Amino acid sequence: MTLLICDDHQIVRDGLRQILQQLPEISNIEEAGNDSELIQLFKRGIFDVVLLDISLPGVSGLEILQMIKSKWEKTNVLMLSMRPQMQYAMRAHKLGASGYLTKDVSSEELLKAIRIVAKGRKYISETLADSMFDTLNDEKFQHRHDLLSIREFEIMIQLACGVGLPVIGNKLSISSKTVSTYRARIMEKMALNCNSDITKYCLENNLI
Repeated sequence: MTLLICDDHQIVRDGLRQILQQLPEISNIEEAGNDSELIQLFKRGIFDVVLLDISLPGVSGLEILQMIKSKWEKTNVLMLSMRPQMQYAMRAHKLGASGYLTKDVSSEELLKAIRIVAKGRKYISETLADSMFDTLNDEKFQHRHDLLSIREFEIMIQLACGVGLPVIGNKLSISSKTVSTYRARIMEKMALNCNSDITKYCLENNLI
């Protein structure tokens, strides 16, 4: 099994590598800190499993997931996130992720998830699985935030948490002006008027 870790923090990659080396079936582990490094590694060969951080600077993990599945469809992608919200798991699932784990899982569960997704199966924590099942089977499920793009949704969450435009821009490697443009699109699509409206909406829909 060949595996690629994509996370912008070296200390996280080091920790994951140490855990993954416990799996004898893994023959090679490569590392990438962003989308450009990931693409370069894929040019050298296809990976069986990609461990992909959902929160990367510049191009987000969800956007990278979408790119991987469009170019290397058979690659199994296991998303790693600090965010336990079901909405992120839902978006990852719709984009073709093989699994979704939060970074506070045990090493045993991580190894179990990798073995499962490497076989082409899906893996998600029991709590998130229950929430996703209920949502997918609710015919009335339709929220205004479903209209947002991946990047718009990500910025909406940051705004709802009170993060300022310059900080968001620095985190995503885009200008404050671009963040402001995204904010305007979010307001228009969701018929909201101000940041407090965004926060109230996200709280009411359990997004933060």
